[in-house]
Amino acid sequence: MRFLLKLIGLALLLASIYFLGQNIYFTTNVYPYWWRGIAADGSILFITSGILMLFVLPRQNKALGWAGLGIGILLVFLSSRAILNPTSLWQFFLSVACFIGGYQLLSTGRLKI
Repeated sequence: MRFLLKLIGLALLLASIYFLGQNIYFTTNVYPYWWRGIAADGSILFITSGILMLFVLPRQNKALGWAGLGIGILLVFLSSRAILNPTSLWQFFLSVACFIGGYQLLSTGRLKI
């Protein structure tokens, strides 16, 4: 039963990423400056690695994850190749609810309501 709850938690986490990520587009084209292509690729790598570090590393090393997220966000603004379409309030609420519920199920195996 515990494995099933963790599997449902993982599915909810993936659903939250899907709901929120539906309106984010990364585009590529020929860059007029050489650093814009590196910044676009680096932003995806740093954001992904920062999120993974926040979930995997022990508590005393969480600053590395926050630094990775910060660098990734900075590179998104430098590359100017991330297009953020408007998100409805309902879609944002559904994404946050799925994320919180999925994380609680994955980490503790139960929902704290």
